Amino acid sequence: MANTFTQIHIQVVFATQFRKAQISPLWESRLYEYIIGIFNFYGHRVLSINGMPDHIHILFGFNPDQSLSDLIQKVKASSSKWINEEKLSPSKFSWQAGFGAFSYTKSDVPKVIQYIQNQKEHHQKKTFLEEYKKILKDLEIEFDPRYIFKDLI
Repeated sequence: MANTFTQIHIQVVFATQFRKAQISPLWESRLYEYIIGIFNFYGHRVLSINGMPDHIHILFGFNPDQSLSDLIQKVKASSSKWINEEKLSPSKFSWQAGFGAFSYTKSDVPKVIQYIQNQKEHHQKKTFLEEYKKILKDLEIEFDPRYIFKDLI
């Protein structure tokens, strides 16, 4: 779009179905490369991506030509299809419904990148739910605990 200038930095967080530890260290880097390719295809720029066996964090520069919900739906659908077609997971892989999306100023970007890159160390001290609830509380986002990412039934 002519005469449109934006600088939108978003961290998105989403989890595997029932937060089951399905993302293997053996192929997680391939998954991240695949997801980065999806973002690039739609005109967005990934600044950092990392996670744990049950969830991922992605910080990216958002292009407002597409809705955020549409982008994340496409990322989740395409990546889960790829994981299943490549038979990377021993059981059927899927992402849990929903996601968290948080915007940051340019001055916050280095801090968020470091936070995402240190996920493995960070989760030696905090669980995913503790981490996620802390993000929501720190950003003063109201939430109902019944609708936070579900555990295995």
